[in-house]
Amino acid sequence: MLRSLFAGVSGLRNHQFRMDVIGNNIANVNTVGFKSGRVAFKEGFAQLLQGASRPPGDQGGVNPVQIGLGSLIGSVDQLFTQGNVETTGVSTDIAMQGDAFFVVRKGTETYYTRSGNFQLDAEGRMVSPTNGFIVQGRMALDGILNDNITDITLPFGQKVAARATSKVTVAGNLNSSAGVFNIADPDGAGPLLGGFGPDTRSVTANSGTFTNGTIGMFDALGNKVDVKMWMWKTASNQWDWQIDSTSLPAGYTLGLDTPGAPIGGGGAVTGRFTFDPSTALLIQSSITGGPSAGTGISSPTLTINGPGGSQMSVTMSLGAQTSAGAVTGTLGGITQFAGNGTAVLRDQDGYTSGQLQNFSIDRIGIISGAFTNGVNQTLGQIVLADFNNPAGLLRTGDNMYALSGNSGGAVLGYALEGSQSFMTSGALEMSNVDLAQEFTNLIVAQRGFQANSRMITTSDSMLEELVNLKR
Repeated sequence: MLRSLFAGVSGLRNHQFRMDVIGNNIANVNTVGFKSGRVAFKEGFAQLLQGASRPPGDQGGVNPVQIGLGSLIGSVDQLFTQGNVETTGVSTDIAMQGDAFFVVRKGTETYYTRSGNFQLDAEGRMVSPTNGFIVQGRMALDGILNDNITDITLPFGQKVAARATSKVTVAGNLNSSAGVFNIADPDGAGPLLGGFGPDTRSVTANSGTFTNGTIGMFDALGNKVDVKMWMWKTASNQWDWQIDSTSLPAGYTLGLDTPGAPIGGGGAVTGRFTFDPSTALLIQSSITGGPSAGTGISSPTLTINGPGGSQMSVTMSLGAQTSAGAVTGTLGGITQFAGNGTAVLRDQDGYTSGQLQNFSIDRIGIISGAFTNGVNQTLGQIVLADFNNPAGLLRTGDNMYALSGNSGGAVLGYALEGSQSFMTSGALEMSNVDLAQEFTNLIVAQRGFQANSRMITTSDSMLEELVNLKR
């Protein structure tokens, strides 16, 4: 039989194989995260008819005489080029940009995927909807990420504990043009709260010489405690302040300022601000009364006792820094410029308990939960896997890949931290199939198949002539 007949058969078989790969690429043109393939042919066995001879002294050498016996499939390569990103608006959809893979797990088996169309199951686990494999990452406790890689779980209704207020900022402006507060007692009722009380505040002459502000703080159980601070001018560049115990809810009382004994004055914690006349910035803060009194105290501490023995220790930040034994103020804290009095208590750091309401995923895979109490807290982070040879991974179906002997082990890391890839939430990576290229390959494969079929028919015609030699 003619060798060309079998060479043509191998060409038909290989071009049909190439058509299968092209057909699979086109079929998956809209498959999320799909990576296209390509076929590479190689020459088959070459039959040696005559070996090569070395050149003798008086003439040249002779090359070998070989005849090829067709083609074979050399490889089917997976092309891991980046696919286009399509916006979906779904928070659990994640588009991978870079070479990394998501890590998912089924029991003890680990798989890898580029398809980021994840969902939450009935138990709040983030899963691949095609097969239920669970997305892997590290979870957080009280907003702090741990190092153990486990299932990503985001059950709605999970709670964040209440946080007691530990810091409150005193900021704003005290009017330098305000008059000195009159501590006299014109109505004869006697001064209250150490000379600053409702009777003296109600005197018309004292109007505009004091200011106040109220802020809601929280105890360890999440109960809101309204705290009022009064500030009044006692001398040029000098203002006194007090925390008003009458503003506290029932069952709450003022305790200590800085560590020491309780301060007198009718249940009020008091102190003094002194300002630099040339800059209007705070230069000194002091606590008055009790053994803990002193000057140069940049952050007075309030103690509020609650029901059942609960206690809040709250540091008052004045936006100041200690320098050479005094407190040097900054514009971020309390000042004394001419103008309206705006000094208030603000920016406390406590909150009540809350339930998970929503979550978002940023470009490095950190999942942040939004709770009903207005707190945003880190819940977890999605882990990524990189490979030395991703083209060596085994395709297992459902857009999943598994390790092979030539893929190399998975190098686990996090986006832009151990891995150069990053993520886009609310979007998906589409298939990287190029239809223009695939249709061109389709034409080439068709013509190759046609040419090999012509080779077979031509060889058949030659055999027919051979058979017809004897009639």
